[in-house]
Amino acid sequence: MDDTLRDTPEPPRAVDRRILALALPALGALVAEPLFVLVDSAVVGHLGTAELAGLTLASTLLVTAVGLFVFLAYATTAASARRIGAGDARGAALVAVDGAWLAILLGAAVAAVGWVAAPAVVHALGASPEVATHAVAYLRASIPGLPGMLLVLAATGALRGRQDTRTPFVVAVAGAVVNAVLNVLLVYGVGLGITGSGLGTALTQTAMGAVLGAVVVREARGRDVPLRPAAAGLLSSARAGGPLFLRTLTLRLAILLTVLVATSLGDVALAAHQVVAALWGLTAFALDALAIAAQALAGHALGAGDAAAARALTRRTVRWGVAAGAVLGVAMAASGWWLAPLFTADGDVRRAVALALLVTGACLPVAGWVFVLDGVLIGAGDGRFLAAAGLATLLAYLPPAAAVWLWAPDGAVGLAWLWLAFGGGFMLARAVTTGLRARGGRWMVLGAA
Repeated sequence: MDDTLRDTPEPPRAVDRRILALALPALGALVAEPLFVLVDSAVVGHLGTAELAGLTLASTLLVTAVGLFVFLAYATTAASARRIGAGDARGAALVAVDGAWLAILLGAAVAAVGWVAAPAVVHALGASPEVATHAVAYLRASIPGLPGMLLVLAATGALRGRQDTRTPFVVAVAGAVVNAVLNVLLVYGVGLGITGSGLGTALTQTAMGAVLGAVVVREARGRDVPLRPAAAGLLSSARAGGPLFLRTLTLRLAILLTVLVATSLGDVALAAHQVVAALWGLTAFALDALAIAAQALAGHALGAGDAAAARALTRRTVRWGVAAGAVLGVAMAASGWWLAPLFTADGDVRRAVALALLVTGACLPVAGWVFVLDGVLIGAGDGRFLAAAGLATLLAYLPPAAAVWLWAPDGAVGLAWLWLAFGGGFMLARAVTTGLRARGGRWMVLGAA
């Protein structure tokens, strides 16, 4: 057993140091990722309201397509962490190779389908013709980067399982800088408009995937793990990620439902929703850094057979999550009027952004609870429960979302009600399900598998 897990319970400060050692680099990597969307929003937002609304739909669809396969990161993190905890470093390297191949193949398939289906999907979301034109242009420019995006997920998950969050951090920060430069250059310098923004994102994500993929290859060679794809390994990775795919699907359906309702509230609300969603994503990923630490450490502890350490890590990271959510919530609620002008010159959109940020700020402490417990259960390999809980929470979200669709006014007030339904109602349902599960012990399965 690892020396760090032998004596339990650990002093709280020792647990804090271990959490922060993983969470801080993970925070940098996770914050860098939504910066892609924020940079796109800032650059495209100054092209016009229609362009920004088009980016809202396109980026939501793209993030949804990538997010559906986030199990590539989660499954490889959990499997790698358990194997490392059990002393099987070669098995962890094999998991990484299988996950990388699965990511590349899935990315290529989704990119092909997405290119063809982009106009029909955008039309189905109810966009106006002008907004739809911009949305399709962005989608078709960014879709070729999907294999790289999914490879980033798989490789990052494998590294997290080895408790290496620094390498993904360095790559993510470099990628965010390159993406910002390419966006400005292609959108304004070359004059490609919103198409240039999508192309810059695709080029950057492809380069990031290549860099992280090289790290996986180097580790595999050092452990004498074959690099060729193996059918058995691909199937094993797919089976492990299946429940997490279903869990993520329910989350993405909730996000798509939110965008659909925002579309019904008019172009001002839809444009403002893009900004609010991007800022929510920024804070949510920041909170998720604690979930990543909990996921890696809990998986490592369970793989090493130390249930007491896993329980202590869970309690401590939940406290960190709620506290961080409260701090970020106050900052978000207080800064809305100053942040909105960075993304749009439209006064109505600015007012809608500021009002909605007051609501989202109040909901962030609950989100901190949710994200951390979600990470713990993922690290424990409790995917089947998370899939079932995801369906239950999606169903719970339908009534408040429908109420906003039917009765909320257009514009700023309607958008505020929508974010109360999502950030309050949907997140509260997730908090209840994960909290009840974590109180029990059925998720605490010991060993490498």
